[in-house]
Amino acid sequence: MSNKRNLVENDIKYLNNNGDYLSNRTQLSLSNLLSFLGKKYEVNSVIKLPQGDIFTVDFKTDDEKYIEVIDSNDDLIKFNRIKSIYPELNIVAIGSSKYAGKLTEFESIFFFDTKYEKIGSIFIEDPSLSFDYAHILPLVKKCSILHGHTSTVMVEIIGRMENGLVIDFSEAKSLIKEAINELDHKFFVNSRYISAKDNLYYHVRFDGPQGYFDLQMPKSTVYILSDEATVENLSKEIIKILAPKMPKNIDALGVYIYEGVNKGAHLLAELR
Repeated sequence: MSNKRNLVENDIKYLNNNGDYLSNRTQLSLSNLLSFLGKKYEVNSVIKLPQGDIFTVDFKTDDEKYIEVIDSNDDLIKFNRIKSIYPELNIVAIGSSKYAGKLTEFESIFFFDTKYEKIGSIFIEDPSLSFDYAHILPLVKKCSILHGHTSTVMVEIIGRMENGLVIDFSEAKSLIKEAINELDHKFFVNSRYISAKDNLYYHVRFDGPQGYFDLQMPKSTVYILSDEATVENLSKEIIKILAPKMPKNIDALGVYIYEGVNKGAHLLAELR
């Protein structure tokens, strides 16, 4: 059964190129801008002020400059507190225009006005969104023999709402089905274990904890991965397939894959 939920921005996280989780789109935009300008920076930098107060500031650049994203009244209070205690600290604020009249340092502020931009999320969980597969994990004793799973998939789609929608449910479900059909009834294997190939077959060989394996697999049944065939990496593979199919307003995808009962993996990724 499909369900829908709308999120305020604080309910979702964004992932930048450095693997840092960011709380809102302004932080993500600023992170991307700093990277584009070739600036090295630290996220959630802790500073200790002369009076002994300790604060966490959103960004610290490599030249000792600080940037705080004003996204709430608490952020506003914190920024003004830092400026009053340590006025010589090289810090600026970036935030929504609704906080402009409450800031005392107008000359150091610029704003993103996102009043009319709404961020939303839908998630789709349906019994039909499942696939069967086989894999081998030579580095894990129990899983170092050929075995299979039936996995169900839930996908969260996050983006800017247009006409009250993130994406139509029927369109989203169709795209997800297309993606998992590419994985259905495949044998997943890390490319490092492909020892040879010909026009028809891949030869999979490895010396694992339960002995030496030498398998000949028809090419049409094999899906080669750049890493181990874990459920985490299958989540990443689904995102790789889905991402190019998404409309331009979609900013992030979350994929949950369940392997059996009460266990699985979740991957959340920003889209380019």
